[in-house]
Amino acid sequence: MRKFINEPVNFVDEMLEGILLAHPGKLTCVDNNLRCIIVKNLKDGKVGLATGGGSGHLPVFLGYVGEGMLDGCSVGGVFQSPSADNMFEVTRAIYRGAGVLYIYGNYGGDRLNFDMAAEMADMEGIRVEQVIVSDDVASAPKGQEGKRRGVAGLFYAYKIAGAYAVEMAPLDEVKRVARKVCSNVRSIGVALSPCTIPEVGKPTFEIVEGEMEIGMGIHGEPGIRRGPIKKADEVVEEILQPLLGDLPFQKGDEVSVLVNSLGATPREELYIMYRAVHRILKEKGIGIYQQYIGEYATSMEMAGASITLIRLDDELKRLLSKPALTPFFEQHPVKPGVGK
Repeated sequence: MRKFINEPVNFVDEMLEGILLAHPGKLTCVDNNLRCIIVKNLKDGKVGLATGGGSGHLPVFLGYVGEGMLDGCSVGGVFQSPSADNMFEVTRAIYRGAGVLYIYGNYGGDRLNFDMAAEMADMEGIRVEQVIVSDDVASAPKGQEGKRRGVAGLFYAYKIAGAYAVEMAPLDEVKRVARKVCSNVRSIGVALSPCTIPEVGKPTFEIVEGEMEIGMGIHGEPGIRRGPIKKADEVVEEILQPLLGDLPFQKGDEVSVLVNSLGATPREELYIMYRAVHRILKEKGIGIYQQYIGEYATSMEMAGASITLIRLDDELKRLLSKPALTPFFEQHPVKPGVGK
């Protein structure tokens, strides 16, 4: 295991302590509990946005806590769900009278613990609504979207719902727009290598040198096809086919594109992939409003990438264009026509 760590058992807490020390003006924790991260300045009367999930996926989940996005995050161990108690503590800390919206990925442990946290909040008179992101088209067939995993599409839910909450929209409206994001966002990934959980000390799965796996999940869940590594253009063409056909995305649509590194794939390769995405979408008459290229939802040091598309309308475009500032993401207002 080649990692810059101390004791593996302390990996998550030492990472969290480092993040808080690096961003003292933006983030804090609840009652010295490093697993409960919240923004430092909360606005009264605003809907609180909370998420949570396992460590090992930065910037997801806690990396999007900040201005214009999330207000809090409960943090679990590497690839482990956060506890219901921690999620409740985050909920109570960010509640400012207008209710709290949970936005998180579709994983069994997360769903169980978020439901428990919501019940605990209800007992204290805090209204909580939930939106579950399930954008990974490789994890379940069309028609069974409720069984799909939530992956990089979480970014769009955080960004757009966060922008609406800043405008002081009521809880039902913020939930509506978050669900609208979920209805219009799709992702698929491809992995080239495994990752290593510090406390385990060995790769979580194996991929033979020179092979790739289409559709692998961010925890190493099985994909839909394994075979020899292809050229970048060929990979993009293969994974865009089921992605475009799922919604489906059609001529005349306008989308935002996210090309995401799973941890070890450099930006240079992501831009080669984006070049192919841009060409294919242009050939199909699909416009690009805004693109995001980099690390947005990782899996430790896994080599690989994912592509996410969200179909936009005027409302989603307006909210996506709003500024945001978190320790891991910064956006100035987007000007009309950017990315075309």
